[in-house]
Amino acid sequence: MIKLVMFDLWGTIIENGVYSPVKQVKFNLRLLIPFSEYISRFEKAFMTQEFEDSKKGFENVCKEFNINYDEKLLNKLVGVWNKNWLLAREFPESRQVLEKMKNKFKLALVSNSDKSGERVVERFSLNELFDKIYFSYKTGLLKTNKELFKNILAEFNVEPSEAVMIGDSIESDMKTPNELGIKTILIDRRNRRDYPVKAENLKEALMLIEKWNAEGV
Repeated sequence: MIKLVMFDLWGTIIENGVYSPVKQVKFNLRLLIPFSEYISRFEKAFMTQEFEDSKKGFENVCKEFNINYDEKLLNKLVGVWNKNWLLAREFPESRQVLEKMKNKFKLALVSNSDKSGERVVERFSLNELFDKIYFSYKTGLLKTNKELFKNILAEFNVEPSEAVMIGDSIESDMKTPNELGIKTILIDRRNRRDYPVKAENLKEALMLIEKWNAEGV
């Protein structure tokens, strides 16, 4: 029986304002390393501590990759990042589904994010829909860290089998919860990826969870 539903933010509830800002940052930094290596190092450098502002965060990113930076580069990176959260919008079904789920389950938002994630949550008044929100820049833990999910399960007093994680990234959102025995649902809005349990949108994800509970899975 599912009691706790955890959600990723970007690409799951909120649509990016620009095309893949993290990929744009990689391009502007002229990094030739594999994306899987880049993203783990980028998120650790940029999203596991609170910076005075985004520029300070990108200074730390440049240091992580041993890149010589100037004001022009930093301003370009900040520009992409700000444009993303300023132009971000909810997916059409997000609020309706979250409101329905809130009456049936405990809800947690779990996001690898800097302060921009919090700004978006406040802008769309999502705070009222979640019992608790976990931003990596505040917790210091990314979604690839098992301790994050262990802490969440303990705080909500649920077993792994009583929780589900919904997100749009196999590597960031699915892998670690799976390893802990937490059910996962991949949001694949364009139906382009292979994954055992996936949904095209949040409405389908809710239907899956209700089916599991009806069947006692």
